[in-house]
Amino acid sequence: MYAFLLSTAVIFVAELGDKSQLMAMTFAARYRARDVIIGIAAATAIVHLASVGIGYWVGDAFADHQGAIALCAGIAFLGFALWTLRGDELTDEEAAKARNSTGMAILAVGVAFFLAELGDKTMLATITLATREGWFGTWLGSTLGMVAADALAIAVGAVLGRRLPENVIKYGAAAAFAVFGLLLVAEGAGWL
Repeated sequence: MYAFLLSTAVIFVAELGDKSQLMAMTFAARYRARDVIIGIAAATAIVHLASVGIGYWVGDAFADHQGAIALCAGIAFLGFALWTLRGDELTDEEAAKARNSTGMAILAVGVAFFLAELGDKTMLATITLATREGWFGTWLGSTLGMVAADALAIAVGAVLGRRLPENVIKYGAAAAFAVFGLLLVAEGAGWL
């Protein structure tokens, strides 16, 4: 249960201000929100299943080095904080592709999100979490966290349009990553 709750919270925060949220809002302007969320959920479940597989394998291979794993995970989360501060925007080409997608909405959204999430910080954060936590709870939690954040973006985007407080979201998500990273570094260094 801990892995589920932790990964839900971490991935939800990681997704705040991410380009995936912008993609979700763009797709929702063209397709029904339900279809967009189903496409996001399917793509996320597949990407995060691969992520937890990689993370579980790394955690198992280095099980005798939990301090080193915590230290590396902490450094990774500090990197995610910096990545979040850098920001993430849709290119004009990505936005046009999302607006002009043809075919079944769920398939169009699913393929776009699958490709966008490969190597994204949410994928890397899921791998990092899975090195230390149970793979199943991490998989379910990370999938729920991402879908919830993107669904929130769709809902808020529908209500507020483009008046989202981008800096507040960006700095809040970066701070959460930094705190989590510092706690892991302290644990890995033996300070906790």
